[in-house]
Amino acid sequence: MKKNPSKQKVINAASSLFYQKGFSGTSVRDIADKASVNVSLISYYFKSKQGLLEYAVTQYYEAYLKRMEEVWSQMEEGSSLDRLKQLVFEIIKYKQEHHQFSCFIHRELSLDSVFVREMAVTYLAKENYLISNAFQEALKSHRRKGLDAVFILLQLKGMLVTPYVMQNEWKDKVVGDYSHDVFVKKYVKTVHQWLDFLMAEKQAELKE
Repeated sequence: MKKNPSKQKVINAASSLFYQKGFSGTSVRDIADKASVNVSLISYYFKSKQGLLEYAVTQYYEAYLKRMEEVWSQMEEGSSLDRLKQLVFEIIKYKQEHHQFSCFIHRELSLDSVFVREMAVTYLAKENYLISNAFQEALKSHRRKGLDAVFILLQLKGMLVTPYVMQNEWKDKVVGDYSHDVFVKKYVKTVHQWLDFLMAEKQAELKE
């Protein structure tokens, strides 16, 4: 489906302002001014600021989850570890492509709200399912049992969200598209190295 340029301009403006000022600190007038549109246009497309937020979150997560599913299905011939690594790359790449909104969403997820509970039911459960399955598949033949595997998976999930929960740590290092690309490559490389170390450690344990 072809995107509506005016509608997308409003979403982009809202994403930037939500990131900078938070949802409560941003008014519909602020969004309209930044997007250079009339307030009535926002009302026409989204009804309200809450409606705009819900639309933007839906757009973000549906595209995100679709990319995750496509990556996993397109690499059926590769090893489970290679597939997991590619999934990690696509997750960080997508979040970095939508950096400001990714940071905003992860900030909101740290709060207990109706918004968070709805997100957990609709999108976060599916994201968790995809990541967990990919990880368990990669560790199938040499994972530790019980809590140890749970803790390791928790570490991986933490790595996938850390740049967006602690965005102030990276704000001076990511400016412009080129630096975003560099960040993705370097950060993903670090996660891949951790996975390689994990696998090598487990394989050594099995030989003992």
